[in-house]
Amino acid sequence: MLFGLHAVAAALQNPNRQHIRLTATRNAAARLDALAGGLPIDAQIAEPRDVDKIVQGAVHQGVVLECEHLANPHIQELAGMRLVVALDQITDPQNVGAIIRSTNALGADAVITTARHSPEATGTMAKAASGALEWTPYVTVSNLAEALSALGDLGFYRIGLDSDGDHSLTEAVAGLDASHPRALVLGAEGKGLRHLTRQRCDQVARLDMPGRIKSLNVSNAAVLALNIASTGD
Repeated sequence: MLFGLHAVAAALQNPNRQHIRLTATRNAAARLDALAGGLPIDAQIAEPRDVDKIVQGAVHQGVVLECEHLANPHIQELAGMRLVVALDQITDPQNVGAIIRSTNALGADAVITTARHSPEATGTMAKAASGALEWTPYVTVSNLAEALSALGDLGFYRIGLDSDGDHSLTEAVAGLDASHPRALVLGAEGKGLRHLTRQRCDQVARLDMPGRIKSLNVSNAAVLALNIASTGD
């Protein structure tokens, strides 16, 4: 179940998404039609309270789309990409959705996460991603350490983020050729990167903060890190 105007509009525009049933209030259906540039399936018009019952209290903006999951890309399909983000057991769907949104907005190419200890690509995450889940490959792997090894074989320079990193992220990317593919690896708040994850990184770097607070929410840290990894500044 996907819900929220932007998440549903993007899903309706995605030719790789199989749509099953669209339920919307009359006003939401009109707004969705404008956002999506037309509705590929007919909306079942419902009252707001009926939409509430479908999603059990989630903030749905009057629209719910029942659809199939997108296919899970293989790690080898990332060959040729320039910048990807790997998440080490980040479990909050709001944070993961926000990271997917930032990944797309800042021109990065894909997000990698683990099958366990990470959220499924369902309604809450899709709404937080504000449609980016439809256009950003979301790769789920059984073992992140093995996936990072595979990225290394594909030529990616793997940079783990940790407040105790020996170098700043700016310094870490400064020595790379602009065309060198790179992977940013982010750990969960509190736990950080796991031991095997750190071992598979080519370098562990920190985000230097000028203020008294030296740490950020993981989704905010992802925005800053993506900007640095993209531009080097």
